[in-house]
Amino acid sequence: MSDAGGDPRGGGGGGARPGEPMDINTAVRLVMKKALAHDGLARGLHEAARCIERGEGQLCILAEDCNQPDYKKLIEALCAEHNVNLISVPENKQLGEWAGLCKLDSEGTARKVVGCSCAVITDYGEESEGLNILQDYLKSR
Repeated sequence: MSDAGGDPRGGGGGGARPGEPMDINTAVRLVMKKALAHDGLARGLHEAARCIERGEGQLCILAEDCNQPDYKKLIEALCAEHNVNLISVPENKQLGEWAGLCKLDSEGTARKVVGCSCAVITDYGEESEGLNILQDYLKSR
């Protein structure tokens, strides 16, 4: 789509350049993109809760700006009960864009982004630098 070398969806710098350290948000975005391509991403409360309860969830991403305290409490409790790692991101619109809940225009810029307060990765897809960074981050917590 784009020959700029970054993610065509935009969303926070387009990824780390070779030789630069990758931050955790960029790693999460890349891992979510791979998981979405391998049909390993559950989006929204209902899908996320089902995946976690079935024991399929490997990582849960929760938006900090979710305005439903019961929603956050439920997801946090399910993750704690089923030993699923939980990561927070600042905005639900950002999480929605990473989860593929948007339309892309001709330049590859995200349009009509739908907010997503929770997403669960059930299949990471293939091995990547982002996945290695994410796993190191989760081990260090």
